[in-house]
Amino acid sequence: MPPYKVLTAGDTGLVVEFGDGVDRQLSAFVLALARRLNEARLEGITETVPTFRSLMVYYDPIVLASTALVARIVELMEGVRTSESAGRLWHLPVCYDCELAPDLGYVATRTGLTCATVVERHAAVAYHVYMLGFLPGLAYLGDVPAELALPRREVPRTRIPAGSVAIAMSMSCIFPRETPCGLHLVGRSPVALWRQSTGAEFGALLAPGDRVIFAPISLREYEDLHAKAAAGKLVITPVDETRDAAA
Repeated sequence: MPPYKVLTAGDTGLVVEFGDGVDRQLSAFVLALARRLNEARLEGITETVPTFRSLMVYYDPIVLASTALVARIVELMEGVRTSESAGRLWHLPVCYDCELAPDLGYVATRTGLTCATVVERHAAVAYHVYMLGFLPGLAYLGDVPAELALPRREVPRTRIPAGSVAIAMSMSCIFPRETPCGLHLVGRSPVALWRQSTGAEFGALLAPGDRVIFAPISLREYEDLHAKAAAGKLVITPVDETRDAAA
């Protein structure tokens, strides 16, 4: 178990910090503690939010005193066990056609690879969902192969299309909506990572701890799937629930 510390975050939150880097092993402990706290169903805890290297725990101080919560966290950490396959596995279609990937050629030039090899390397990884943030449903996926790791763009774009697949440093993301962006655009996916939902259904498709494999598709396949998505007919489910990831 890595060393950790519990920090105060205002009067309704605590942060359990596991380190100072982006590392799958640290992420596994973050997710394991989140799982144990959620399973414990402590009255007064309102939400747990995993990040790259820490767990944010929100609570109601009228119901649960911070000292009692810290004591419970220490107790749960004594028996925490990580799991390599705690999350779900997703195959998400991505079109790497240059029409939808304006930075693919730049990435190839900077890395000394061909465009085809960049696509092959980018799609060969089972990415780990470290956390959600910045935009609703936006998952930070790691780890990009070392040969594709580049700094962010010097001049960010003021707007990129929804579904853009981008890379920078060790992270890859599918952006769920139009947004400014400083990452390199290498493809686009028709999958909506944020679903309009009601009731208890959560709107984010992915969750921390999930794994994602990108499945390359042609421009024509992208256009077909994008039309399905626009009509609300594109259904994406985890691979362990069905072999047909896109229906």
